[in-house]
Amino acid sequence: MSLKDNIKVIRVKDKVEGGKKAFEIIKEEMEAGLKVIGLPTGSTPETMYEEIRESDLDFSEVIAINLDEYIGLAPDHPQSYHYFMNEKLFNAKPFKETYMPNGLGSETEETEGYDEIIAEHPIDLQILGIGTNAHLGFNEPGSSFDGLTEKVELTEDTIEANKRFFDSADDVPRQAYSMGLASIMSADKIMLIAYGENKADAIADAINGPVTEEVPASILQKHQEVVFILDEAAASKL
Repeated sequence: MSLKDNIKVIRVKDKVEGGKKAFEIIKEEMEAGLKVIGLPTGSTPETMYEEIRESDLDFSEVIAINLDEYIGLAPDHPQSYHYFMNEKLFNAKPFKETYMPNGLGSETEETEGYDEIIAEHPIDLQILGIGTNAHLGFNEPGSSFDGLTEKVELTEDTIEANKRFFDSADDVPRQAYSMGLASIMSADKIMLIAYGENKADAIADAINGPVTEEVPASILQKHQEVVFILDEAAASKL
């Protein structure tokens, strides 16, 4: 099998259509027996979460495992990923169980403990966004392909990209707990969503570039089944 036989690219008009397409895939996977789903935060999946909230899909037998969380933010902090997930999804759709790193937890518990959770609940479908530097979760360029959940230092690019959510760049946490690339790759199926011209280089490098730790998302070329949902701008350099 060539590396590219495992990659499917779905082009959509915009983030609204992308959210609908992502929802369709989740629904299909649930009908096929999905029990554990890996979830992202950020602006990219918001239309997908809106589709889920407005649907009659029942997640009461599904376990959700999130990718990451800022270190230093309490779960009820408005910019924490706990808060985001509750507001965008969990308050409207009860799951069997939900797991997220605790930004105030100890490094050992939030890394080794999280790996144990993933091992106990293998992920059927992992949903991802992608950074402009091709990061997945908070796995920045140079992250080991063999990495499991760990404490990571955020790059200036990521701090710059995330400062719009905070009062100033100084308020953006400098560290996070993040599922590692090997943890992400352990999922049976992966769906990556990207919109906008600023993601075009990262998408092109991820799909067609060399597989290198300097482009974290390039590891997806080695996964058994990956679906990319891209608007025309994000797909413009393929």
